[in-house]
Parts: sequence; structure tokens; C-alpha cells
Amino acid sequence: MAAPSRFLLPLSFFSLIFHLLLLSHGYENPDLQALLAFKSASDTYGKLSTWNSSTDLCTWSGVSCFQNRVSRLVLENLYLCGSFEPLTALTQLRVLSLKRNRLSGPIPSLANFTALKLLFLSYNEFSGDFPASITNLSRLYRLDLSHNNLSGSIPASVNHLTHLLTLRLDGNGFSGHIPALNLPDLQDFNVTGNRLSGEVPKSLSAFPESAFGQNPSLCGPPLQLCKDIVADPSKPGSEGAIASPLMPRGNAPTTVSSSPSSMPGNEAISSTKPKTKHESSSTKISPFALIAIIVGDVLVLALISLLLYWYFWRNYSAKLKEGKSSKLLESEKIVYSSSPYPAQSGLERGKMVFFEGVKRFELEDLLRASAEMLGKGGFGTAYKAVLDDGNVVAVKRLKDAQIGGKREFEQHMEVLGKLRHPNIVSLRAYYFAREEKLLVYDYMPNGSLFWLLHGNRGPGRTPLDWTTRLKIAAGAARGLAFIHNSCKGLKLTHGNIKSTNILLDKTGNAHVSDFGLSIFASPTSAAAPRSNGYRAPEALDGRKHTQKSDVYSFGVLLLELLTGKCPSLVDSSISGSGSGYGGVVDLPRWVQSVVREEWTAEVFDLELMRYKDIEEEMVGLLQIAITCTAAAPDQRPRMNHVVKMIEEIRGVEVSPGHDSLDSESPSLSEDTCGASQ
Repeated sequence: MAAPSRFLLPLSFFSLIFHLLLLSHGYENPDLQALLAFKSASDTYGKLSTWNSSTDLCTWSGVSCFQNRVSRLVLENLYLCGSFEPLTALTQLRVLSLKRNRLSGPIPSLANFTALKLLFLSYNEFSGDFPASITNLSRLYRLDLSHNNLSGSIPASVNHLTHLLTLRLDGNGFSGHIPALNLPDLQDFNVTGNRLSGEVPKSLSAFPESAFGQNPSLCGPPLQLCKDIVADPSKPGSEGAIASPLMPRGNAPTTVSSSPSSMPGNEAISSTKPKTKHESSSTKISPFALIAIIVGDVLVLALISLLLYWYFWRNYSAKLKEGKSSKLLESEKIVYSSSPYPAQSGLERGKMVFFEGVKRFELEDLLRASAEMLGKGGFGTAYKAVLDDGNVVAVKRLKDAQIGGKREFEQHMEVLGKLRHPNIVSLRAYYFAREEKLLVYDYMPNGSLFWLLHGNRGPGRTPLDWTTRLKIAAGAARGLAFIHNSCKGLKLTHGNIKSTNILLDKTGNAHVSDFGLSIFASPTSAAAPRSNGYRAPEALDGRKHTQKSDVYSFGVLLLELLTGKCPSLVDSSISGSGSGYGGVVDLPRWVQSVVREEWTAEVFDLELMRYKDIEEEMVGLLQIAITCTAAAPDQRPRMNHVVKMIEEIRGVEVSPGHDSLDSESPSLSEDTCGASQ
């Protein structure tokens, strides 16, 4: 019996220490008591069974923490009742969703929720007026109070919520006019099923009719026009109200003057006075005369059009016969000159060189193809060319490249032309002449990442969702990693990673384009000041571009995906982070300043705020981007490692030691690699 008692004291001591640690942990967290008080008052059905003071509150169901403080609380469809006032003590809350419960009474003051971004209180039994404290939540993006018993007017102070993307007030009892809301980012708005009246503000008229339904006294676009609204509010009794259906339209109560000439009926009497024969005949036009006038006008216009057409066609035909084609046509339609250099004796014409497995065509086929300009880059202009047989290719016309000689050019193209991978744009052929160099690539029909991110940011835009952004990031990483590992002897680099060089095929897969052309950059352009925000610090000093420089550029690309901002056009003043940088700063520096001040959520694109349960993935990708944009090259990861980290976020396993990363290229021998050195 002595032996067990000998172990009993240490066991009891450790048990006591364990409980004291738990108690001290709960005491240190100021959010614990607020959550327990809410559970005690509202959880009548015992749905919050995991909420126990003996466990870490950050592991409780529906609770997420940031730096040991509750930042996200999602308690939906749990039959919670009463008031949620105890939760207003959670001062670090950023997301609060209490949808589909039985919470009731007035919405308590939310003044403590200074960091709140998303608020969902729909499908409850809240009553009372629109909570005034909500209009002070300046960081709010989503506000959903729909399907409650709220009443009163919608305050104009909603305009204080300048970041608001969603405003749902449908299914309540709000009355009065809709205030003139000036919320430039508002995308989701609904006030159906209330008692609102008057005219829909012009600032909201672009929303569909379904956003205003079941409000019988509302009018104006997109609803029926407000024909029955008295136009002159200065008249007694008008007050801008809708006229009675028993009152003749357009007539309002009028004060009658003592002068007989101002009686209301006098105007009507004078207007019905019979007109003389002369007055009648001077204003009436017979139908035959009207038809004759119209036919005459049409004939005159047709004659003038024919004369103009004949005149201009004659001049144009004459120019064609003289061999002087229009410069406008030359720039828009005739993309590739049939004579790539001035006709001189003794000069040989260049030829098209095709790579293995490519359907061949002649240079003349390319010159005859209808062409459409896709964009201009650092080394020339890219065009979409539709050949006579229906095939579509992309052609890059090199203009600003510094090419030493034909042999050097051909050797380098031989290396690039053998690279095949699902995430790069394959080089299919090239053409070399003294005054003309053409590169022929696969055509990518879905444009560039730049356009998807920054194009058409106005109404009607389809935002780039998070899953697609992550897929593009993974595909681009795979393509760049393959380029880095395709030729060990050369250590190929891309040299110009940016969102305009990430193209998408018809299924939305990312392809890296324009790789390997940085070797033709002139020394002046390589040492030029930062122009696009993607260049690594060491590349600005005139040093040779390396694979680690590519990694930096790719990190900036990831930041562009996460923030929705152009790399060189970030205004530090709009973040409210107090970063201390005035005006425009580069994207990595802006992101680092915001993260350093622990406002990480401020970094992310507003268009991503609509998606739930992606915060962890976004933060994970942000950490990868920050690592890639480290100032020192040796602190940046290799692209193989970057691929693995991104695929881990996506939940995709990458086979270790698979350096080729799904290569489809023919084997590149060391001789081939060395030929281009």
C-alpha cells in the first residue's frame, strides 16, 4: 500500500498543475466569459456542446481565432434564441454569422465590432429600427439583415459604409423612401418585401427589378415610371406624394383667385374655342403629302450616298493600281509585309523553320492570313492569325530584340522549340530574315491573367473566383518550374514573368508565354528603372537575370492574384494602414507594411470576400508570395518547392523527386543546351 501512495502525490500535483494551466489560459483570454454567457442565455437546445471551459475556446465549434482572440464566429441553424448581446464583447471579431436561428428583440449595439467585415443576421426574429451602430462599422463588406421583423426607415447614414459589397434588407417591414445611396462597390442589393414608397434613387436603378419587388408604392426604374407623382412640391398639398386615383392626372388642389380670368376652367374653355378655316388649314397636312415628303427624302439620301460611294471607290481603286495601299489598312489588316526587307539584289529570302510534330505551312500562308493584334510587349507585337485552312496561331513579330546573328538566333530557338509542357505556350515555328523575325506559338483563346484580373472592373463584370485563381497560380508555377529544370546546363530563365504573359487555354489552364526571350534584351532596357513592378531588386542593378529573379517576379504575380492590384500602382494611402509610404509604392513593400501592422485581411481583393472558408488558403498563398519576394536571392525558394507548397494548399499531392514536373519535351542533350551558351 505504501507504493501506490508514493505515486499518488506526484499524480495529484501534476493534475492540479494541469487544471491551473487551463484556468489561467481561460482567464487570459478575455473572450471566454462572453462566449459562455451567450451559450448560457441562448443555447436552450444544447447545440453548443463543445463549448466547455476546460478546453481551448479556439477549438470550439463555429469559433475561429487569430492570435488567440476570436476573429470568426459562425453559428447557423442552431435554434439559438434571445439576444446575442453578450457577443458584443468580442472586440476582435471580423466575421459574425448567426443566420437561421430564433434570436429576437432589437439588435444590440455593435459599436465594439470595429474590425467586423462580414455580418449575417438573416432569418431570425429581430425587431425594432435599423441599428444605428452598424453605420459606424467602416470596415464592413457584407451586411445581411434580411427576413426579420425590422421596421422604421433606412437611414441615409448607410453611406458611411463605403466598402459595402452586400446590403440585404429584404423580408422586413421598412417604410419610407429609399435614401440616395452612394456605395461605389455595392454588388448585391435587395429590399423586396418591405413597405417602401417613393422613387428608386438613380444610384440604385441599375439593380434588377427583383431587388425592389413587393413594395407596392415604389416606382421609377427599374420599376414602372412614377407618372402619378406630383411634380411641383411647392403647390399646397402636393408634398411629392402620389396623387389620389380619384383626382384627374396632373391636377393638384389649386387656390382660386378672385379674378375671373384666372379661374381654373377658363383655360380649358379657351382651348376648346372653334378654330377658323384659315387656322385649321394652316396646321393640317394631308396623308398623301406626308408620304410624298418621306419618299422624296429617302430618294435624295440614296442619291447622295451613291455619289459619295462612287467618288471614294474611284480614288481608292486608283491608289491600288498605283501600288499605294492605305497606311491604315497596312497597320490594321496587313500585319506581315510580303517583303520583309527592302528589295535588293543579292539578298536571300528567309524561310520558315518548324519543330517536330507541327503542321507545316508556307510563309505566304501566314502573310495571307487575317490578323488581329493581341498586344505589344517588350520585344515586339503579338497577333492572332487565322490561316486559310482554319488553323489559328499566335505570331510574335520581334522588333526591339537585340539579336547578334542568325546562327545565335537559330541555336536559341532550337532549344526553346523542343520545350513541351502542359503549362507553357509551345513555340511551333520561327522565321528569320535580316529585317524580320517571327515566332509562331499555339494560340490561347481565353486571353491573359492581366485581363481577367483588371479588365472590365465596372458593373456586369464576372469576378475571378478563388478556386480559379489558385488553379492559375499552380499552373503558372508548374510551367515556370519546368522551364527552370528543362536544361540543366543552361539554367534557362524566363526573364519577364508578369500577368500579361500568363495565358489561358479554352479549358482555363494557365500557360507561361514569352519565355527565354530575355537573352535578346538590350543592356539599356535591362538596367532601366523599374517600369512594371515585377523586377527583382538585383535585376535593377544591371546584374544578369537568374532563376531566383524569376522566383521574385512570380511572387509579385501571386500578390497580384491575392490583392487584385497592379504591381506598380498601389496607393498606400487607400489602405488606411499608416504604412508611412506616401503615394504609389511597389506591391511587395505595400503588402509587407500591411502584414507587419497585423491587418493581413486588408491585403486581399474585395472580390474574394464573398467566398467562405478560404481565409486559411489565402493566408497560406500570401506566405508563399512573401517568401518568394524576399530581398536576398538566396532566401527565395526554388520553383519546384513553390509548386509543392501551392499544391499542398490545393490538396494535391506532388510526387517527390519528380523534377521534370510532367514534362512532355523531347530529351534535351547537353550538346543541345550548350549550343546556345
